[in-house]
Amino acid sequence: MDADINFYFDPVCPFAWMTSKWVRQVQAQRDYTVDWRFISLRLINANVDYDAQFPPEYEAGHTAGLRLLRVAARARAEHGRESIARLYEAFGTHIFEAAPDPVNQRTEGEERERRGTREFVGPILAQAGLPLALADALDDDSWDTEIRQETDEALALTGKDVGTPIIHFEPPAGVAFFGPVISRLPDEESAAELWDHVVGLARFPGFAELKRSLRERPQLPALGVTAGATGQQEDWHGGSRRQKK
Repeated sequence: MDADINFYFDPVCPFAWMTSKWVRQVQAQRDYTVDWRFISLRLINANVDYDAQFPPEYEAGHTAGLRLLRVAARARAEHGRESIARLYEAFGTHIFEAAPDPVNQRTEGEERERRGTREFVGPILAQAGLPLALADALDDDSWDTEIRQETDEALALTGKDVGTPIIHFEPPAGVAFFGPVISRLPDEESAAELWDHVVGLARFPGFAELKRSLRERPQLPALGVTAGATGQQEDWHGGSRRQKK
């Protein structure tokens, strides 16, 4: 598929979701085409000791992300690449756009693990207009080869010391970067302005990185940060929540 933008996402990454919302704003204004592609945080960290390196709930969350990507890979194979825009939007809406349920008070680990279950995926597939049978892919690791190939493709464009999302501008010849990582969704006018600045940097042949590890928690109801509020600032290591380098 020839697209103006290749956007590599893991469905459980809140920063990828926030950036994708901004990209959709720009897509609507500029009539861009976007190819939504896969990158798995669980596969990137396949050789990492989660107990030693990450907060306790992260392995369950990253594993759930891989399981959701299996569903996405099967959806793409059976219903075309255009189905992934709808499916990713449904993933993000269910994961990030609702406040925590005060009735079913699950631990953070339990909530993240639940995202990789049929119970969770069923309403998402319905919202995306896709068959419930696609949920069978949750446990089908034969899709992992394709997901790993796409993950490797993304990292080959940027180098390995990155997180999600990765955006490939004007592929195949254009440059790709990790991010931009944003915690607040711009208004319609600012969205295009921000895009132009980012693309301007990306088009400069010698540009490699502009970075800070301090991040606000994204303005997402699931993270307890409402629109207009400022999330708590956290220090992220190497684009992830790994506790050690």
